[in-house]
Parts: sequence; structure tokens; C-alpha cells
Amino acid sequence: MYTHFMKPFVRMEFLFIACIDVTIASCTSNSPVKKEQQPAPNLPNIVIIFTDDQGYEDVGVFGAKNIETPNLDLMAKNGVQFTNFHVSNAVCSASRASILTGCYSNRLGIFGALSDRSKHGLSPEETTIAEVLKPKGYATGIVGKWHLGHLEPFLPTKQGFDEFFGLPYSNDMWPYHPERPDNYPPLPLYQNETIIDTLTEQRMLTTWYTEKAVDFIDRNSHQPFFLYLAHNMPHVPLYVSDKFKGKSEAGIYGDVIMEIDWSVGQVMEALKKNGLEENTLVVFTSDNGPWLSYGTHAGSTGIYKEGKGTSWEGGIRVPALMQWKGKIPKGQVQDKIAMTIDLLPTIAHIVGAPLPEKTIDGKNIWPLISMEEGAESPQEAYYIYYNKNELQAVISGKWKLYFPHRYRTLPDDFVKPTNGIPGKYEMLTLEEMELYDLENDPSERNNVIEDHAEVVDKLQALAEKAREDMGDALQQRVGQNVRLAKNFDSYK
Repeated sequence: MYTHFMKPFVRMEFLFIACIDVTIASCTSNSPVKKEQQPAPNLPNIVIIFTDDQGYEDVGVFGAKNIETPNLDLMAKNGVQFTNFHVSNAVCSASRASILTGCYSNRLGIFGALSDRSKHGLSPEETTIAEVLKPKGYATGIVGKWHLGHLEPFLPTKQGFDEFFGLPYSNDMWPYHPERPDNYPPLPLYQNETIIDTLTEQRMLTTWYTEKAVDFIDRNSHQPFFLYLAHNMPHVPLYVSDKFKGKSEAGIYGDVIMEIDWSVGQVMEALKKNGLEENTLVVFTSDNGPWLSYGTHAGSTGIYKEGKGTSWEGGIRVPALMQWKGKIPKGQVQDKIAMTIDLLPTIAHIVGAPLPEKTIDGKNIWPLISMEEGAESPQEAYYIYYNKNELQAVISGKWKLYFPHRYRTLPDDFVKPTNGIPGKYEMLTLEEMELYDLENDPSERNNVIEDHAEVVDKLQALAEKAREDMGDALQQRVGQNVRLAKNFDSYK
């Protein structure tokens, strides 16, 4: 059970300082990973910065309006900007399972967003990026949002991470939820496997995460490390520290994005200070598109249709920047399609680590990242899943085929809320298949299915093969969680 409940916020600040000074210095790994090896010389560090519900257009170089993001724009200037980068599922837990394992989340039995009542999570039998890197001698740390199971068997320290500081699930799952305030217990803040406090507000969360991330870099600058910095923001409820309050011209949402940009700058400065810029791959991206029903407390998809919780481009196309000085050319724009599932196999390729023994779905996209001449996406197709093994769309090259499904949208007369209380979606049903040419129609306005029967036939065949594969995978791998569930009643 939760060991204690809400206390004055000054108590939280005291405990955070204590963790910086004492606790974190003694962190050790509890991860059931293979025996560590001595790191090979010059193995690169890996930093993944993963934001929550940040829209495609919420970065300067991607078209942000009234929001300044100088550090992210500098990343683009010093590296590669991916304009055709996707997540496999436009919901929190499912998206996080994909980025960490290189698998479609449905292959793992992770659907939607887990909560404090969930009795399952990412199975420890799966292999995360952290577990790929541990045998190579990497220090591994997660700072921020986990959201892949809050019970002890599923915590990050059971999944290859030496250290964890952050929240076990979304920051709106607390007693101050705008619609269901009585639905959640106090929001716990974890240090490794221990709840060190509960939060009554969150204005310092981005700052704390940033300080923890910088400290992790400083302490591990002498060895290869993997840092997964998973910000809770700009997922609602929005909170920002005093140093960025009112700084943007886009309200509190813009202020939050500016603080995230500052955080990126602090991480980059820590790498520079430690002489690690030329030996570190930094990836910045988001878990899905914006939660549009929150109005001015949500981001922007730009020209793309719909947002979080849908398989339209506004839900699954996300901003992505990658920098590695001396290895990735500067100021390049990559328009070839890629997805978060491709990061694990790419990182394994970079460090010379074997891929997981179980099937993964991602492919090595290093040729795309390094802007190798003539490089194409290594995937024949990408699949967009939702719910329990519902295949909603398949993307191959410039073509995107949708299958009949229900999805949420905002009504035509929707007026954007300004107070952090969400408006209401309505549900629509896509009755028949639709085909879009994303190269010439990225906004998905013109259904061209009648004109390209051969394309439809090809994508339908790929989809049928994927459904068969995923159905078999679910039966095999979901059983892992069922076995763990036998002991769930002992975890409170």
C-alpha cells in the first residue's frame, strides 16, 4: 500500500535534495540481465528524450507558433530532423512499450494506457534497450514517466535499468483529476523501487527530472551510459516552474514546451561539459500527438489530421530530432518514413550488440539517420494498431490504407477550453477502407482508393499476414503476464 499520503510541497523539495545528495549515489542495479562485460573502448552513449502528448508542430523547426525552442532548433541544426517519423500506437503505455522493445505493443499485450489498477505491465521476459546495452557494460537510468506497470515485477529496475526516478504512470492519475478526482490514489514519486513521496502539485517536475538527468550524466561520464529521459509534460495537468511561467506567447502550454526545451539544453550542456558530444547519440521525440480535447492546454498537429488516440497522422506522426556530432551530418532533413520501433535495432547495430532472441518488429535505420546516399526505409510496411489487436492502418512508402474502425474526433462546433477542463469528443465510424497518398496529401483529405486497386491489394495482403502473425504472438507472449498474475494479490 502507499506508505504515506499528501504533505506540504516543501516536504517534497527537501526529499528531492536529499536524493540528489545521498540516495542516488548509492543506486545499484536490481535488473535480471545478463552478466555485465567490461565496456569496449569508445562505445557511444545513448540519450533518448521522450515527451508526452507533444504535437508535431510544437517545436520551432516543425512550425511552432508563439513558442521559442532554441535548444531543439539547435539540435536540428547540428543533426537530422525527421519529418516522417511515427509511433505505432497513439496512446501512452502502448507507445512506450514499442520504443523500449522494438516491438508493436500489441505483440506484447500492452494496450492503451495502464493505470494504478492495472495488474499487468511490460513482461520482464521482454528485452528493453537497457537490457540490450547492459551486457556491453552500460550504466542505465530512467528519469521521468515509466507507465509500463507500477507493480514491483514490472518496475524499471526489473527491466534493465540501474536507476529510476519518476512517476509510475501518467501525471493526471491523481486525486486532482479534472473529471474523476475520486478515481485515483495519491500520485507516487519513486526512487528505484521505493515511493519517496506523493505529489500535491507538479510545478517543479520538469526541473527535477532535468537535474536528475544531468547528475546521471556527470556521475557516469567515465563509462558508456544509456539515459532515458521521459518527461511527463506536456501531458495534462500542465505545470511549469516560475522561471518559465508566462514566458511564451502561447499560454501555459507554450511555457511548458519552453521549459522542456530548456531541459534539452541542460542535457546538451552536460554532455559538452563532460567532453561527450562526439560520443553520444541524442534522440528527441514524442509518444503520440496532442490531446486535442484540452483546447489551449494541448499542442498542435499542424497540417495533420486528428490527434492522440487516433491512427490518423496527427495521432501517430511525431517530431523527431537526432544528433551525434561527427557521426550524423548537420542540418539535414530526412523525409523517409521511420518509427520508434526502429530505435532498438539501430542502437544494437551502433554498439555491436546482438538483437533480442524473441521476434522484434523494428529494423536498423542507421543509414537513414546518417543520411547515407540512396538510403530507403528498411521496412516493407509499418502497421498501426489500436485496442486489442485491432489493425487500423498500414503504411507502405507513400501509401496509407485504413481499415474500417471507430475513432474519436472533435465536433464541428468545438470551442477550445482554456481552463484545463477537457471538452467532449464524439465517435465516428470509418465504414469502408480508405487510401491516402501521404506524399501528395499529408493532410489525408482525398481518399484515392478507387484509383489504385493494385496498391490496395498489396496492402491488404500485407495486413492479412500481419494479423495472422500478431494473433499468434499475442497467444504466446501474453501468457507471460498471465503467469506473473498468479502472484498479483501479494502486490498492493
